[in-house]
Amino acid sequence: MINILNDKIKKTGAPIVVGLDPMLNYLPKHLLDAAIAEKGESLEAVADAIFAYNKAIVDATYDLIPAVKPQIAMYEQFGLPGLEAFKKTVDYCHEKDLVVIGDVKRGDIGSTSAAYATAHLGNVTVGSQTFTPFGEDFATVNPYLGSDGINPFVDVCKKERKGLFILVKTSNPSSGEFQDKLIKTEDGREIPLYEYVGAMVDKWGSDCMGDEFSYIGAVVGATYPEMGKVLRDIMPHSYILVPGYGAQGGKGADLVNFFNEDGLGAIVNSSRGIIAAYTKDEYKAQGITDTNFADASRLAVEDMIVDISTALNNR
Repeated sequence: MINILNDKIKKTGAPIVVGLDPMLNYLPKHLLDAAIAEKGESLEAVADAIFAYNKAIVDATYDLIPAVKPQIAMYEQFGLPGLEAFKKTVDYCHEKDLVVIGDVKRGDIGSTSAAYATAHLGNVTVGSQTFTPFGEDFATVNPYLGSDGINPFVDVCKKERKGLFILVKTSNPSSGEFQDKLIKTEDGREIPLYEYVGAMVDKWGSDCMGDEFSYIGAVVGATYPEMGKVLRDIMPHSYILVPGYGAQGGKGADLVNFFNEDGLGAIVNSSRGIIAAYTKDEYKAQGITDTNFADASRLAVEDMIVDISTALNNR
């Protein structure tokens, strides 16, 4: 799957993943009203509105981008109907030939970790039938439990030719409370914990190689560009998933350190900056309203492509 993702980035020239992270207050009123008219004030109505919202955004952007990243918590909050909307979103994105990164941030050990990996990346056999529970192409994983938590995911990735993005340096302000703490290496050096985790990602990925990159990638926030430069060197064969663009403050000029010299090796996520772009004055000035909200998402993707490509060309 890493080969497919890399090829799609080359083809589109857009190292961009659209974060399909719907919040209730992001939904245009007419979508929610229509769903409530059909199913009443219910979780089922919210789930229908979420899928309609996602579908419109995907329809408006799929030809520009290689991948999407639905964040499962935004669906889980609406219970089983929300999870059904998550699955429908994954399936619809696959119909549009998009790579799907399941932002699930799972982290456990042994059989529990294996079960999470199967749920999101694998298949389940019941008698003579085989089923795909959620069917994403990549999953995000928390490494805090160590190799016991990662290896079951790696095993499924090898079997299914799927991939991981392991949390290394996250974009949130308090990430440094743990991730920046200095630890002593076996050779006596002191390094931040995130550098050690990056080295482990490189190790885990060393026997899971695609043509150019490993199946095992890393999550490194756009809000820490200098750390991204260090981690790019530590993980030369890993794709870096970069959250924090746009709404969290990251911009194209902050991203160049995450990429290799050829402009590959990183994919940048924007969620509300794209899916809620219709609420921004700059797009309202271009004729965007609630009813053509997805057109704003397309404009936001186009602007993001220009921002990133300009930064890469000027570095």
